[in-house]
Amino acid sequence: MRPAVCLLSGGLDSSTCLALARKEGYACYALSFDYGQRHRIELEAAARVARALGVERHIVAKVGLDVFGGSALTSDLEVPKGRTAADMGDGIPVTYVPARNTIFLSFALAWAEVLGSSDIFIGVNALDYSGYPDCRPEFIQAFEDMANLATKAGVEGRTRVAIHTPLIGLSKAGIVRLARDLGLDFSLTHSCYDPSPDGLPCGECDSCLLRRKGFEEAGIEDR
Repeated sequence: MRPAVCLLSGGLDSSTCLALARKEGYACYALSFDYGQRHRIELEAAARVARALGVERHIVAKVGLDVFGGSALTSDLEVPKGRTAADMGDGIPVTYVPARNTIFLSFALAWAEVLGSSDIFIGVNALDYSGYPDCRPEFIQAFEDMANLATKAGVEGRTRVAIHTPLIGLSKAGIVRLARDLGLDFSLTHSCYDPSPDGLPCGECDSCLLRRKGFEEAGIEDR
């Protein structure tokens, strides 16, 4: 089984991506981040998903992005609620965390080189998403090109890193259907940006609304 590093937030998309990598026969090493986000509930979800899917190892790396702030997820800025699809498609929202996926993929690249792995999975989506620039195909391609210039393994020609984005062209409904077909337990995952102290989703942030839209359009119950 080829080793692969899989970024795992505990949300629906990253969990589906991990489940797909497992189905494709990879030995999966799950990587999550304690980056100073406003809650730790997503890390609890990531741990549940990693256990359920039987990863080889699950690491939570600490990266204090809250020292910079600049995002509603890492500071006391208010999380937007009740936005329409048109609102979400207009500009980059305040829930964008500056350079987050660049940083996360860099950590994944480092671990992949240590593991002797050529494969990194990330559950980015460029259709039903919140307008983040680091979820676009051109960003992923640019990072992959950089990765193969930046590592010892790449320079020596021992490997060529591939950044796998199997969900990038799917609608949220398509992701929900794929997750169902892979047998993912939806209840293990968490998608809310601003949950209550006991972990209940707010139901009104962009992430909650996009998740609800996906399940409704797929005709599948979220439970």
